[in-house]
Amino acid sequence: MAERSTAAVDVADNSGDEPLTAQADQSTADGVAQNRERDTDIDEAQGSGGAEGPEKASPPELHSGHKLARRYRLEECVTRLDGFSSWRAVDEKLRRAVGVHILPADHARARSVLAAARSSALLGDPRFVQVLDAVEENDLVYVVHEWLPDAVELTTLIDPGPLEPHEAYQMVSQIASAMAAAHREGLAHLRLNPNAVLRTSSGQWRIRGLAVNAALRGINSETPQRTDTESIGALLYAALTQRWPYESDAYGLAGLPKDVGLIAPDQVRAGVHRGLSELSMRALANDGATASRHEAPCTTPEELVKAIGEMPRIRPPEPAYTAPPEYQRTTYQQGSYGRPAPRPGVTQPVPPPPAPLQSRTGKALKWAVSALLIAALGLGSWQLAEVLMDNGNKSDDTNKSQTTDGNDKNGDKTKPVKKLSVQGAQEFVAKGDAQHPGDVAKTYDGKSSTFWKTNTFIKGPTLAPYKPGVGIIYDLGSAQQLDTASVGLRYAGDHTTVDLYSSDSLTPSSLGDMTKIGSITTSGNTATVTLKKSVKTQYVLVWITAVPYSGADPSAYTGAGYKQAITDVTFKG
Repeated sequence: MAERSTAAVDVADNSGDEPLTAQADQSTADGVAQNRERDTDIDEAQGSGGAEGPEKASPPELHSGHKLARRYRLEECVTRLDGFSSWRAVDEKLRRAVGVHILPADHARARSVLAAARSSALLGDPRFVQVLDAVEENDLVYVVHEWLPDAVELTTLIDPGPLEPHEAYQMVSQIASAMAAAHREGLAHLRLNPNAVLRTSSGQWRIRGLAVNAALRGINSETPQRTDTESIGALLYAALTQRWPYESDAYGLAGLPKDVGLIAPDQVRAGVHRGLSELSMRALANDGATASRHEAPCTTPEELVKAIGEMPRIRPPEPAYTAPPEYQRTTYQQGSYGRPAPRPGVTQPVPPPPAPLQSRTGKALKWAVSALLIAALGLGSWQLAEVLMDNGNKSDDTNKSQTTDGNDKNGDKTKPVKKLSVQGAQEFVAKGDAQHPGDVAKTYDGKSSTFWKTNTFIKGPTLAPYKPGVGIIYDLGSAQQLDTASVGLRYAGDHTTVDLYSSDSLTPSSLGDMTKIGSITTSGNTATVTLKKSVKTQYVLVWITAVPYSGADPSAYTGAGYKQAITDVTFKG
């Protein structure tokens, strides 16, 4: 079935536009410094559509200090291309920096830009740079969006060298998950390149220009999901190798040698993580390239998210130990504070330090400490004698009350509880789409700050009939005796229902193939399922069938609604 992006309707491809202004160093439309040639993309290397000639509409005559809607004051023009311009501006009403794209109302792409901006604004996903306003006024069309002064684009991050494997894993995981969510809403990017991907000071990755950047340049695609997936693969390739995976140079990166084709990242640069190298090749295998190990190529962001979830989790590097600086004695400690400085060239003898506690204050302190020690010893001796006398008086009664029946002692011993380790896990999907398969490993990494979350539902708490439930199957490594399961929950409220199932494999075909062994309903942050009878199993499904209502959670990129997240899972037997 042919795909068609709704991000930029009825627009022509105009990739590879050259800037009309000759600024040596510009800021991007979201507040990240970049060189002017970095905005001159080679979209043909990414497989974009055809090209259309330059528009005849002239750019609006604007200048610094000009106000739009008596609110947005233009500060600096950062891009001027093909009849439109991008500015850093100030929202005088809310007193914050914003970015503004401006083009004439009679521009051939004005309507498609407005439509793309309004569609992007409706998504409301914080993983994307948000569109704040889209207006047609006074023969101008302008789009106002967030300005991120603390963010750094991927081009700048990889300029010194490739990213660490954990950082590259976080980048591709977050970008793929965000683009999968956008495509589920019918939105495509089509211009996803190292200049469009930003990392904030908090370590979160964000995407700018969803639908809008393509509409501004007239880019479209008959297969938008494949286009964006291949772009994500190119981003990962660049992050691992510091090379652009095509023959042409782009974004300040050198291309691949000519006439050799697409080669795996671990063949381009030594020390590249093997799993990430294969993942990049699977995403780039859309134009006939062969994925390594003959694995199926990923042609949609959703398939890429699933492939990431099947990878072993890449742990962050251990922090380097920094030895404390050596202790240096100051002139005050040497007893020379307040003395005149020695003459240059004259070696001054270092006076020996005074004997400790020889001053009047020191002697008083020694006597006080000695008195406290004597008092403490006397009080302790008196209390010890009193305890010994009491024990002597009660020894007969104690001996009479004691028993020597060894059988009773053995009968009081309880069975030791053993914590069962999780060797692997996978999200189980009974109906519809997966939730967040890339975050499954965060439920057993020993950190309560990380989590796997469900999607946000409009109605609840019961997920049926939209879904029979959502959950994760855990692999205990081998068949183990299971007694209890404790599930940490991120959101409290009325109410969460957790069922426990025993499975014969990590990938059962349906819920009916498993055996229900326990259930619990709670309104707190912990759901502990205690089995009535110990069960021997290797695979355990934690199945959530009801979730509470919770407000917006910006740190988890979720809005208000019925939702839940698992922070950690502990099995005991």
